[in-house]
Amino acid sequence: MWNRTHVSRVLGIEYPILQGPFGGNLSSVKLVSTVSNLGGMGGYGAYMLTPDEIIALDKELKQATDKPYNINLWVSDSDFSAGEVSEAQFEKAAALVKPFFDEVGAPLPAKPKAYPSRFENQVDALLATKPPVFSFIFGLPSQTILEDFRQKGIKLIGNATTLDEAIALDNAGVDVIIASGFEAGGHRPSFLESPEASLTGTFVLVQQIREKVKTPVAAAGGIADARGVAAAFTLGAEGVQIGTAFLATEESGATEYHRNLLHSDAARYTTLTKVSTGRLGRGIRSRFTETLAGHHDELLPFPLQNQFIVPLRKAATEKQQYDLIMFWGGQIAPVLKHTSAKKLFEAIVEEVPGYLK
Repeated sequence: MWNRTHVSRVLGIEYPILQGPFGGNLSSVKLVSTVSNLGGMGGYGAYMLTPDEIIALDKELKQATDKPYNINLWVSDSDFSAGEVSEAQFEKAAALVKPFFDEVGAPLPAKPKAYPSRFENQVDALLATKPPVFSFIFGLPSQTILEDFRQKGIKLIGNATTLDEAIALDNAGVDVIIASGFEAGGHRPSFLESPEASLTGTFVLVQQIREKVKTPVAAAGGIADARGVAAAFTLGAEGVQIGTAFLATEESGATEYHRNLLHSDAARYTTLTKVSTGRLGRGIRSRFTETLAGHHDELLPFPLQNQFIVPLRKAATEKQQYDLIMFWGGQIAPVLKHTSAKKLFEAIVEEVPGYLK
């Protein structure tokens, strides 16, 4: 059976199909539980949640499904050292976006303030709630933290954008490695080199990792249907993580406009950019992304850039000036067919065997 792999066995799921754990309110309990209850594994991006919110979320998930699910955190949640950015740096970044704030009639915000890392407090919340699976991006937790999760019986999934990162995760003893190709929507979760230097394609990355590591690999990026799943398996993956295709379904936390955009011709045109958050990520091109292309060095570092333009996104949404927003999406969006997560999942399960003959 194609679905009986190391990934499905170690995670305790029927089908080695993982739903990408979206951040920024794009995840939903409904989507996670739908995928998990169908025999895959749903995932929830909890990077922005407080420890108390994580505890409440886990309670909701346990009520919605008795199957394995994944809660995801960011190991590194800041791209600058302790302290504040300089006034000169802030003024340069503010000048870039001021015309957009003026256009929607919103006042330019004050310089955003840094806040301490939330990762360790979030980890404590997960250890208290004991979700079946903990996945992480943007780094590698300490061996002490990893061992704490193992002692609780929580499975570990790490994300690699390069072979070196996969080797580091393998040496750390994670249970599954996600091979995250540059085709994927959302942030590039690199941690050993810059994201700009970590842009290997999914199917090359899968083959590289399979040659050098013993940990089972799940492919992510550019996979949205049974044909993509079969291709990943043919090249050595034993599971897949699907993001954009699930994001575009009615069960996700994405707005109706965002979901419709992913099913539109506009989704043919994506870009890797820092303009939305200060960290490199893939989304659908807009007037906002194209106007600021080439100005990455003038932006505020993550997460300050994200905090700074939140009022712009809000005002643009209220006025339906969506060209001033960058919506996340991967390169595979033009092939999307399903608006239901249940139908998407069932179609993949039904069709994969035909492609693996």
